[in-house]
Amino acid sequence: MKAIHAIKVAGSALLIVASVHAYAQSSEAAPAAAPTAPSTTQAAREHYKSMKAANRALQRQVRSALSKTRGISVANITVRARDGAVTLQGSVPEQAQSDRATEVAKGVPGVTSVRNALSIRPVGT
Repeated sequence: MKAIHAIKVAGSALLIVASVHAYAQSSEAAPAAAPTAPSTTQAAREHYKSMKAANRALQRQVRSALSKTRGISVANITVRARDGAVTLQGSVPEQAQSDRATEVAKGVPGVTSVRNALSIRPVGT
């Protein structure tokens, strides 16, 4: 039993030494990688921000179009957009409003597809 315990301790120590060695990096490699990393990271950050702003703008455009349409209650509708794909979530009192909301959203410039996830809930329920 003592031999098994000693083998486990030796194996654990070997794993710890190997993992510490694997994460060790020389100081010579760091300066060479540093100049390229920030510019790539910065470009990715800027691209993410611009895509997020474009998605928000499309959400506002669709919501505005829905609110300007007669017969659609937008009080319980949430609009989400991602790369031109729009999702309508929430609830409306009638099926006709759900169908009309989908058609209005499809008509907004920049919308590539519309997913209607609206549920029908009569007023007062």
